Amino acid sequence: MGRIFISAAHGGREAGGIDSGAIAGSTTEAKEMILLRDLIVRELRSRTMEVLGVPDDSSAAQTITWINSRGRTGDIAVEIHTDAGGSPTVRGAGVFYIANNNQRKQNAEMLLMGLLRRVPQLPNRGVKPDTDSGLGSLQFCRQTNIPALLMQVGFISSPDDYSLLQTRRRDFALGIVDGLVAWSRAVDCNPGTPPELTYSPINININGQNYAEQGILINGNSYIPIDLVDRLRIDLSKSPSVVRVTYQRVVYIKAIELRDFNISIEWDSTTKTLNLRSILSVCPGQINQIVSNGNTTEVQLQLFLRNNNESALFQFPDIPKLYREEAAVEGVNHDIAFCQMCFETVFLRFGSDIKPQQNNFAGLGAIGGGTEAASFSSARIGVRGHIQHLKAYASLEPLVQQEVDPRFRFVTRGVAPSVDQLSGRWSADLDYGTKIKAILKRLYESAKLI
Repeated sequence: MGRIFISAAHGGREAGGIDSGAIAGSTTEAKEMILLRDLIVRELRSRTMEVLGVPDDSSAAQTITWINSRGRTGDIAVEIHTDAGGSPTVRGAGVFYIANNNQRKQNAEMLLMGLLRRVPQLPNRGVKPDTDSGLGSLQFCRQTNIPALLMQVGFISSPDDYSLLQTRRRDFALGIVDGLVAWSRAVDCNPGTPPELTYSPINININGQNYAEQGILINGNSYIPIDLVDRLRIDLSKSPSVVRVTYQRVVYIKAIELRDFNISIEWDSTTKTLNLRSILSVCPGQINQIVSNGNTTEVQLQLFLRNNNESALFQFPDIPKLYREEAAVEGVNHDIAFCQMCFETVFLRFGSDIKPQQNNFAGLGAIGGGTEAASFSSARIGVRGHIQHLKAYASLEPLVQQEVDPRFRFVTRGVAPSVDQLSGRWSADLDYGTKIKAILKRLYESAKLI
């Protein structure tokens, strides 16, 4: 049976020190996950499993390097986290796996079910591809050479989850160990292909056309020949982290990495075909620009919203139409504004200190220095305020319609023409723009614009 690598939450750690991560009361994410990790390690060893704990002072990149330098066929890796939500009511456990890998999805389900059987009071947030994470991809899932999963064991910001973790930490550990053992045994029964044997070939289809050369399947992940990357005119020189392997004198890269270059990746398990869509309907130079044209239809926005929250359109049935109309008046990209709304309201679930009846879809603050968020008389006016605030950041042009954004005049005009430049301005989160772009990319993939 292979070995198990375990990393305790290190999301923001820098080399030489431990970042505390999320903070709740007198404790921190780092402290809680290290305590949980130590229990997991002891339990695994009591079951005669070989386990390796990643050093706690490793950065995210160092963690992956540490595992990759030691990993071998049959090994698995897991990173355990707690999360922090905008509301104490947000809670539960979930597992992220590398997108388009059904084998890893099954492994994630094993791991999550192990925990939930031991701690059934913990809500099930399900298993999700890393493309559904806030950043749109997870390094631990993608760059670790052996099969790897990222597990969120609960929300440290939730009093209920926090209490469970404090009072039933051993049950958490036992459940995660149950899942790890089941996962490890599944890998042991089907350990993958040793280097001396032949990797399974896969077919490649680009924009509906079969590609002459085949790719290969490694640990359930699709790899494509580097020549195809060159043919697609993708420059990987600025992406040193892209995983490369050499097999039978041909260099291959992990196909999912192409998603960062606006290429859609889909896997057809029946025909063992990797389907790539490389024609970008959206102009690459404008995908990040706030003052530009949107590309989605009202129906496409409706479907995307409904697929992420089935009840989203019950209270705000016209929200896609409102964003398209109000954005068009001021010259703002309605796709970007809509995706920012999805991020700020968690796809119209709200759940923070802003209530649906406030019609505040972008976390806009009120004037006067108070902590209360702004309120608007209708959904249309709320959307208009959002669009106007975006225009304030992105453009020097005057408003077309009467000003309804309460903080329009406080913005230094034109300082943030791109989504990335909203980070640290609209929100203190330095990854704010990246998170909005991750939702935007999901929207365009669902609409088959990339």
